[in-house]
Amino acid sequence: MQVYTINTGYFKLDGGAMFGVVPKSMWSKLNAPDENNMCTWALRCLLIQEGNRLILVDNGIGDKQDAKFFGHYFLHGDDTIDKSLAAHGFNRNDITDVILTHLHFDHCGGSIIREGNNFVPAFKNAIYWSNERHWKWATQPNEREKASFLKENILPIQESGQLKFIENNINAFPMGISIKQAFGHTDAMMLPQVDYKGKTIVFMADLLPSIAHIPLPYVMAYDMFPLTTLQEKKSFLTEAVQNDYVLFFEHDPLFECCSLQQTEKGIRVKDTFKLTEL
Repeated sequence: MQVYTINTGYFKLDGGAMFGVVPKSMWSKLNAPDENNMCTWALRCLLIQEGNRLILVDNGIGDKQDAKFFGHYFLHGDDTIDKSLAAHGFNRNDITDVILTHLHFDHCGGSIIREGNNFVPAFKNAIYWSNERHWKWATQPNEREKASFLKENILPIQESGQLKFIENNINAFPMGISIKQAFGHTDAMMLPQVDYKGKTIVFMADLLPSIAHIPLPYVMAYDMFPLTTLQEKKSFLTEAVQNDYVLFFEHDPLFECCSLQQTEKGIRVKDTFKLTEL
């Protein structure tokens, strides 16, 4: 097995929304906001090569939205999914599987591209993996969350015939790749877990968007069920310390990975490093 970091650029989100009830005087030291209170976040994906499978976890925002949309989220940086794949000798047509942790636009927007007046899969040879519970949640969204579930990112996946659900395919992935679920940020978010070089890498998605979110009270205002997130974080962090997990961050603007340790203040970062350093 081989794993690769796939960078697809950076975007901006409101700092207050990203840090919830934590005061700006505290979170601004962790991710400095601009004059509009917006902080920069990564759109970092994971590529897993195992045998004849090339599995991509999430795929960023994509580039098919209009100028008004990007005026809210400020996609920037030189990285794209195509450039990142090419840096490792791959292209979109090589991808055999796309695991969608959840269907918020910053995680699945790159799934679909525009060809003329049509929306079609960006990865023509891939199976797209979701789960039935989250798919229903995303395609029948509540009023609070529906702005994050864009139909043009989601429905064409099913229309293409390339969508499959995890629970209907028990042995969906090669040995060493498994899926955790979390229910606080959005319903039935999937967190891929990869056994690699004697370590367990956990793709954190939006359970822990960044290192700054490791302390328990640091829960996003975007989360649908913040008290559930709080309990999920507490349980996961304990498990991660006990098993020496490697945490892989999708949104941290500076750090790809970290390990954890128990301290007097609770569970905190032990070491930070790049995936290539494992």
